[in-house]
Amino acid sequence: MRHKVGQRKLHRTTSHRLAMLNNMVTSLLEHEAIRTTVPKAKEARKMAERIITLGKRGGLANVRLAARIVKDKNVLQKVFSEYKDRYASRKGGYTRIVKLGFRRGDAAEMALLELVDRPAKQAAPAEGGEAEAKAEEKSEE
Repeated sequence: MRHKVGQRKLHRTTSHRLAMLNNMVTSLLEHEAIRTTVPKAKEARKMAERIITLGKRGGLANVRLAARIVKDKNVLQKVFSEYKDRYASRKGGYTRIVKLGFRRGDAAEMALLELVDRPAKQAAPAEGGEAEAKAEEKSEE
């Protein structure tokens, strides 16, 4: 049984895993959508939701807590201004995971991790191609 087992280790050392997830969360908050594998997306989602909640609360202590994960000052400023206003009425669930199919090289299940309520004009990352376009069409319906 897996009761109360912490997080996915993702076959990486602790320092590598934390650095990778910090970078993924920063990229997600900067670009509002990233393409990654499903287990990585599920782990990054937890961290991203926490950062947006800190942004909604505001205050210097919360800025410093968020700065532990988000290393880019411009992205940090975006969290505490733009996202704070955008998600003011939402109580949680700031991100969405859309499964995109399997990666061609190693058959890893891929997913699009995106922020909900993002502007419709903003395109998804160029890496995805047709699968992401289909995923966005599904999310708009």
